Order: sequence, then structure tokens, then C-alpha cells
Amino acid sequence: MKKQISILLLSLLCAFTSYSQDTLKVVKVVSKSKGLQKSSKITANTTLVTSKELLKAACCNLAESFETNPSIDVNFSDALTGTKQIKMLGLTSPYLMIDEENIPSVRGASQAYGLSFTPGTWIESIQITKGAGSVVNGYESISGQINTELIKPINNIPFFLNAYGSSDSRFELNTHFNAKLSDKWSSALFVHGNARTAKKDMNDDGFLDNPLAKQVNILNRYQYYNAEKGWVSFINFRYMNDKKQAGETDFDPNKDKGTTNFWGSEINTERFDVSSKVGYVFKDMPYQSFGFQNAFNSHNQDSYYGLNQYNIKQSSFYSNLIFNSIINNTMHKFATGLNFTYDKYQEFVNVNDYSRIDNSIGAFFEYTYDNASNFSLIAGGRVDNHNRLGTFFTPRLHIRYNPWEKATLRVSAGRGKRSANIFAENQSLFASSRTFDVLNASGKIYGLDPEIAWNYGLSFNQKFKLFGRNSDIGFDFYKTDFTKQVVVDLYTAPAISGTHQVLFYNLNGKSFANSLQIDFNVELVKHLDIRTAYKYYDIQTDYLSGSSERPLQAKHRFFANLGYETHITDKGKQWKFDFTYNWMGQQKLPETASNPIEDRLPVYSPSYSLMNFQITRTFSSTFEMYFGGENVGNYKQEKAILGSENPFGSTFDASIVYAPVFGQMYYAGLRFKIK
Repeated sequence: MKKQISILLLSLLCAFTSYSQDTLKVVKVVSKSKGLQKSSKITANTTLVTSKELLKAACCNLAESFETNPSIDVNFSDALTGTKQIKMLGLTSPYLMIDEENIPSVRGASQAYGLSFTPGTWIESIQITKGAGSVVNGYESISGQINTELIKPINNIPFFLNAYGSSDSRFELNTHFNAKLSDKWSSALFVHGNARTAKKDMNDDGFLDNPLAKQVNILNRYQYYNAEKGWVSFINFRYMNDKKQAGETDFDPNKDKGTTNFWGSEINTERFDVSSKVGYVFKDMPYQSFGFQNAFNSHNQDSYYGLNQYNIKQSSFYSNLIFNSIINNTMHKFATGLNFTYDKYQEFVNVNDYSRIDNSIGAFFEYTYDNASNFSLIAGGRVDNHNRLGTFFTPRLHIRYNPWEKATLRVSAGRGKRSANIFAENQSLFASSRTFDVLNASGKIYGLDPEIAWNYGLSFNQKFKLFGRNSDIGFDFYKTDFTKQVVVDLYTAPAISGTHQVLFYNLNGKSFANSLQIDFNVELVKHLDIRTAYKYYDIQTDYLSGSSERPLQAKHRFFANLGYETHITDKGKQWKFDFTYNWMGQQKLPETASNPIEDRLPVYSPSYSLMNFQITRTFSSTFEMYFGGENVGNYKQEKAILGSENPFGSTFDASIVYAPVFGQMYYAGLRFKIK
């Protein structure tokens, strides 16, 4: 009985959701496997990214943790801040639910830059689920769910050091300290700092390619683990201060802020988080447990983009109570519970005040059937009452079937609903001369209605032997249909009136995103693995000016990753080589035909390729060094900033970015451990 309770408690260390049993199965497999794992026993279409995979690239923060993963597309948001944004199924991160240990993390005010607030060395693993996620975690997920698991104090080593430096003058230092306070309490202190100290203008347009930056990020974790009593708990305290300065190379904020001397921008963010998780497994019923999650955060961003001022402060509280048990036997499981969210926004766009309070309370029930062989399903629903979205029902369904040996077929369907934070999610547009206009403002969220979409998915994977080597091939197809959407229109005003506006309005017509991905992976020779993926996107929206492709989205993409590791010697020495290739097809660009000839862009961008590599030398089980490069082909976007000669003029726009601005970048670092 004690052994059963210990096993269930270990599953609670990962998460307090109905997917905890599935997660435990994945963790068991991964300990002997590769960096990316897709188990044939998991119901949802989930990929587990392990710490081994995260070491294949520099992985300075969460936004940069997906470079070697074909499921996620990584893009730059603008030509000033250098911040990387991610997409899944062709949709941007606001349509993803992004959690940290199954507590919502990147949402609201943090949508634009929040992925850069979690250092890569803190991450233990990442779970990526395509399609609508579990109802246990909320109603907002539309295209998928990303859950990040941080390193647990109970498993951590006493000391870890990571130092990093790059040719774009970015320097990072990460230190982890871990201590066992008693036989049941453990503590970890994570300290992260990064800075970009030099001004770089590789394309000679007079603007910084990457911002000057400083970040201090501190996390203190406490973990309680009592297998005999059946309890496990976490308490986290976190503080972060992040500062960015972008704009013209001659811009001095002490002299030029608020003037037209030089164009500049500063984005200063201060954030404080407190969270707790408590889990209990019933001693006489090890299949039954409950979890209680609570989180408070304060996010305060003061920023300006030229003469545009944008300040937002969000104070949030989240609470989730979950009960897990079975119906008759362990083939039939369920999770049920209640959750509550509260968000207070103090938001100012120039002189306009958009402050508000959002709150919701919801109840959910999720049923899981698993015959422990070839079939499983997860069916769930939740009812929520939101002060702006009203009362609504959210259904979700995931089904897995293994029709024959080493084959996995999955289908999913689900509904998602969310309120669009139009300014926080589109901050890159402030770095332009565009004005913001909301049309027919009669709704309850910036005068707009909530967004509602249905997501349907089908995937298949077959594992087999090719010339005696492990291989697999698969595909997935997902369709997202919006019944309601907030349209961000960069076409209509320039095309019709010649004015530089971004229009926000409720969808009147159709909007959909179709995504097809085909994967082929093979071990070419011993220790040499190759991953390949082709992705096709068909994303259309009805704008006021007519139906059009979604801008800045390649219809065709190709991905390949080649990884090789030498044999580990008795002294722990090893070489690791990793190479990643990305090809992006042409992308539809926003309307610029009304600009002067010198500030016009073509209708479509050219296609291009990107190549990254990393070489790691492990000297022992406690010390290794690495060297790598990104965009080694040195591809750079032409005209990354329109109107750069007159940044306060009517055609200035730094938001139309379809390719790298900086060019090739090289880096080096080291990792040191005390075990």
C-alpha cells in the first residue's frame, strides 16, 4: 500500500489534473529515451519535450525552447524588441493555453513578452498538446496547450551553474541552489540574470537590431513530500524585473524620451508571483486523490513606443480544486472540481483608460476510459459564469485507438472561448505610425464580443523498423473554425482610404485555420537521428475588404533536425552535435501599396532558409561546454523597418517582420554541477 501511495504521489509532483496518470506513464518511458517523446498510450496528441531536448540549443528562455520541435513555429514579433513569438496550428500564442505546472502563466498583460520570462535552465520538461486541452485547466484553449514543468527541489542537485555569451552582446548567468531542509522538506533557489550591453545595427538602417536589455529573475521553491501520510505540496515565490530599450542607435532616453529628436522605446516590466499546490492521496484508496492550486501574480508594465504610451498593470488570482477517483474500477476514472479566476486590469493607451475587472467561476467534470490496451478516451465538459462573457458550456473530447501493432490513431474535438486583449496582444503595432480604431464598439470587451472557436483534429502515427533502425511516420490534420472572432485588420484602411490604421472589429463572415503536418523520423545509423516535418497551412479570414490569407504566415514550411552523439566513455566524456534546418515559404504581407515606392513591400515575402547548429563537449558528469550558431546562412530581411529615415512620418512601420533582422549569431557557454 505504501508503494502504491508513493507512486501516486510522484504523479502528483507533475500535475494535479486528470492527465496526471497519462503524464506518469510518459515520465516512466522517457528516462531511457530520446528528447522528444510521443507515447502510443497517451489519449491526447501530446509531445513531451525533456531536459535532454532542451540542451540541444541555447534555450535561454521558454520562447527559445521550441527551436528543435516541429510542432511549434517560432517567429519574431517586430524589428525592434527581438522578442520571439510562437504559433501552433497556424494560430498565435493567445489561442494557446500556456501553463506553468498546470497553473495559467502567459495570459493577459504578459501575452507579448511572457514567454521570455521563464529561463530555460529552470525547465524540467514541456508537454505540448495539439487541439483543445483539458477542461480541468480552463475554457480558453483553442489551438492547443503548453504546460511547463519546473525542476523539482526533491530531485534537484545541490548546485548548478550555466554561463552564456553571444556575438549579439547577450550575456546570461544562471545559478541553482538546492537544499534538503528535513526528511520531508526541500528547497531550491533559482537566480537568473541576463543583459545585452552593446548596440548592434547589422542592416545599417539606423535602428538597433536587438534591444539593450537587463533582466533579474529569482524563484524560491519549497516542496513537502510525505509518502507515509499521502501528502505532497509546493510553495513558490518569484520576482522578476525586465528592462528593454529599443529604437534608433542615437536615442538617449534621458534626453529624447517624448520628443521627436530620435525614435526610441522602453519597456519596463516588474512581476511578482506567489503560488501553492497541495495534493493528497487517500491511504486506503490509492486511486483517489485531490489537489488544490492557488496562484497570485502582479504584472506591471510601463512602456512607450516613440510617442505612443502603453501602460498596463494586471493583478490576478487563480484557484483550482480537483478531485480524482474511479467508477467501479481503474478503467473508469474521473476528475471534477471548481476553479475561480480574478483579473484586475489598469490599462492606459496614451490618454485612454481601459481599466476593468474580470472574474469567473466554473465547475468541470472529466471522464477517462482506458482499457489498458488499445483504446482510451477523455470526455469532459465545464460550465462557467464570467462577468463579461456570460454563462457558457465548454465540451472537449480526445480519443485514442491502436488499430494494429505500433500504430496510433487519435481524434479530438473541442470548443474554446476567450476575451481578446487587443492592445496587450498586438503591442508590436505600437511601433508604427498606425492608429488603433475599434469599429461598431457595442460589446463588453473593448466594445467587442468574445472569441469562440471549435477545433477538430485527426492524427496517425506508425512506428516501424527501416533497415533494422527505429523509425516512425505520421501525420496530423487540425481544423479551427471561428464562430466569433476579433479581427485584426491591416488590409482594409490602407487599401481603401490610404490611411495607416489597424482596425479591430467583430468577424462578419468566415474565419478558419487548417493545419496539416507530416512527420518522418529515422535513426540513420547508431546514435545518428534525423527528424523531418512538412507543414501546410490554409488560414483565411473575411475582412471588410474581402477574404484574404492571414498576414505573416507561411503556407508551406519544412523542418529537419539532425542529431549525433558519440559513445559516453568511462570518465563521462562525450561529443554531441545538433543541426536544425527550417525552410519558410512565402508569406502574405500587410497592405503597403498606398506608401511611397521606397516604403512599399511586395504582396508576398520571398521564401528563405534558416540553419542553426550546436556542438557540446561533455568532459565529465559535472562539466560541459557548448558552442553554436543561429542563422548561420546570414539571411536578413530587406526593409525590416519601413520609413526608417523618417520614424515620425506617416509610413513608419517596424511591425512587418517575416524573417531575421540581425543575421548570423554565434554563442558559447558552459554548464557546471555539484552532485
